[in-house]
Amino acid sequence: MNAITTPESTSTGPAPVLPPSNRSSRRWSPWAPRVWPVLRHASAPRKALIAALSAGAVGASVLGGQGVGYSITTAVIVAAVAFALRERPTPWQLAGASGVLLLGSVATVRAAEWLVALCTWTSILVAAAVLSGSWTWRGLGLGTLAPVLLPVRTWRWASTGARQLDTDRAHPRRLAAVVASTVVLVIVFGALFAAADPTFEKLVDAATPDWDLGGAVTRILVFAFVGAATLGAAYLAVNRPRFDLLARQAKSSVSLWEWMVPVAALVGVFALFVAVQMTTLFGGQSHVRTTDGLTNAEYARQGFWQLLAVTALTLLVLATVVRAAPRDTRTQRTYLRVVLGVLCVLALVVVASALHRMSLYERQYGYTTLRLFVTVVEVLLGAVFVLVMVAGIGMAGKWLPRAVGVAVVGAVLSLAALNPDAYVARHSVERFQDTGKIDTRYLRSLSADAAPELDRLPEPYRSCVLSDVVATVKWTEWNLAEDRAAALDGRGPGGANCA
Repeated sequence: MNAITTPESTSTGPAPVLPPSNRSSRRWSPWAPRVWPVLRHASAPRKALIAALSAGAVGASVLGGQGVGYSITTAVIVAAVAFALRERPTPWQLAGASGVLLLGSVATVRAAEWLVALCTWTSILVAAAVLSGSWTWRGLGLGTLAPVLLPVRTWRWASTGARQLDTDRAHPRRLAAVVASTVVLVIVFGALFAAADPTFEKLVDAATPDWDLGGAVTRILVFAFVGAATLGAAYLAVNRPRFDLLARQAKSSVSLWEWMVPVAALVGVFALFVAVQMTTLFGGQSHVRTTDGLTNAEYARQGFWQLLAVTALTLLVLATVVRAAPRDTRTQRTYLRVVLGVLCVLALVVVASALHRMSLYERQYGYTTLRLFVTVVEVLLGAVFVLVMVAGIGMAGKWLPRAVGVAVVGAVLSLAALNPDAYVARHSVERFQDTGKIDTRYLRSLSADAAPELDRLPEPYRSCVLSDVVATVKWTEWNLAEDRAAALDGRGPGGANCA
């Protein structure tokens, strides 16, 4: 029976066979032909090249500051890759595309730069992992690294496809003539319409990027980057690697007692810790008050680092035992389920303790985005333990690596939906109303996402924390949160002294 975390028998079919014309000319590659052949598709199809050029042009036009341009570029890249596909997308690819689009849309509705950056990088990793089509832990790990493995392959693929274009339909001189005539017509008639109507002139000014020397170089670099990223994603989609073939077969190398003794001892340590430290785990504020030298800060930090250590070590133990423990008989499977299940439950108790400690810390010392982020990470780690327990019940974990990936994406999207800066601002305002304590310096550092909540503060605090909000000028940088914040900022005197 397969191990919980290593479903190595998930190959999606026989290894691809290279066409006879490509076998003799196959370039050197660190990957075996059965894993990722270099010349499985020797040249990029016309539609892939057109899609990449189109995506690059859109990105060069709309990408600038953080805003709706990010979301538009993400949607165009997803559409370009779908257009370049040779086959209908699989359900997993459709789910991945939906996740990438949702992550890309965060830049339109949220203004917190750290949150948008987190969603952007997550979308890149999700796209690479989904397009690789992997199931195993090793396959997904290598899939997320695909962007750094693609440049040389993509260049060869695209350049070969460009050389093989139909010269009768895409002769360079004809292509240059079409581009030149299109640009001339758009500029001439656009200028005439702009001179004829002030409203249209404003629209043209807003839609036209700055084409100074520095701006032109930036646009060219953006065009190249977005086009290359689209080509790389298209290459990965049509020439999918089989990284799952590199996963090692799970082999039972120990007997029941060899893993049972140390793991049972570890479970005993966990149980003893939870029993003896019950007042520490769930004592809360009363435990802090009755313990000399213990502050809420120390109480929360101790729980957080405890969670990190327990999570890392417990997951390492689970992965090692699941890989090595035999499960040939019903008795062996029963012992494995019970012992590892108890270990996961005890680890969840520590997760709950850490969440409780962080809650106490926030109620006394206030909320910050970092503390909120740590809380979300703790919840995510607890969810991973639950998934491992579910996989252990059926002794089959083919779905587990992808489920953990979905949980990570869900955590990031949940964080974006929660709106961290607004959440922190709301609780800070409530804390100010209850205690009269407020940290205006920190609140001023929050993004425009917090503006609707900070607008509830009385003057002069309200004007103090909202005085730096400005409206977006370019439509490509439009952001819902900044638009709302700019409207709120205009309702008060602003510029108050934040003493």
